[in-house]
Amino acid sequence: MSAMARLRNPKTSYALMLIPVLALIGFLFVYPMVDMVARSLGSTQGTLTTQYYAPIFSKTIYLRILWNTFEISLLTTLVTLVLAYPLAYLIATGGRALSLLLTVCTLIPFFTSLLVRTYGWMVILSPEGLLNEALGLLGFGPVTLLYTRGAVLIGMTYSLLPYMVLTLASVFRGIDPGLMRAAGLFGASNVRAFLHVYFPLSLPGVLGGSLLVFLLAIGYFITPALLGSGRDQMIAMVVYEQVDRSLNWEFAAALSTLLFATTLVVFFVYARVFGLGKALEAKR
Repeated sequence: MSAMARLRNPKTSYALMLIPVLALIGFLFVYPMVDMVARSLGSTQGTLTTQYYAPIFSKTIYLRILWNTFEISLLTTLVTLVLAYPLAYLIATGGRALSLLLTVCTLIPFFTSLLVRTYGWMVILSPEGLLNEALGLLGFGPVTLLYTRGAVLIGMTYSLLPYMVLTLASVFRGIDPGLMRAAGLFGASNVRAFLHVYFPLSLPGVLGGSLLVFLLAIGYFITPALLGSGRDQMIAMVVYEQVDRSLNWEFAAALSTLLFATTLVVFFVYARVFGLGKALEAKR
């Protein structure tokens, strides 16, 4: 086959069309990751070293912050799932008007920046905020809400809820509602039909949404920085401090590499236990 004929081959044409896209992905995603790892392992003499990783494991504060990162991310994922499940069910099974209204309400947070949304929660949760005023009217008096772990969970759940809702709703729409009615005809109660029929069919959405929210949560910076206290620090906040204030790029790269590596471990363990295909598929 001549060179011109090979170029006219559809498979060759598709491959050539992918070259600019792959080059862009490599420049914007692969190169920064490689540079980050190389910077964390490099030294002024140009040799490989692990000196920038030593403080992470020798000082318990960094291990505690890493633990905080995964703990807060896991709690956010669980709370988001509990809140999103019934909302996604109404979007998928409700009438057209109700489904449209709930979908619009779910997408509203995307219309404003994360910083604006976080400042909004700071106003609501402040000692003179709307929530404390409502609690005062009920006789509970002022409660410390801002700069707590609860405030961080509220802010992160609010920001990540749409991702979980949309993932669940896409799967719920593919579940035949007649299956629940058939289970009822065979004598199953609504609770039993849900547990043995509907929920197992919704697991792809549960797994996929949980994975997406968790991976997004572990890299959060603005929300825990503004709503939390020093006890609620996450890895992204420490990386920012090392880059912006301490100018310790190598240590920041080591922290980022460690977070990236642990994220990959969580991802592969998740895929191994639950099956990545099951987590990403949508029932039609």
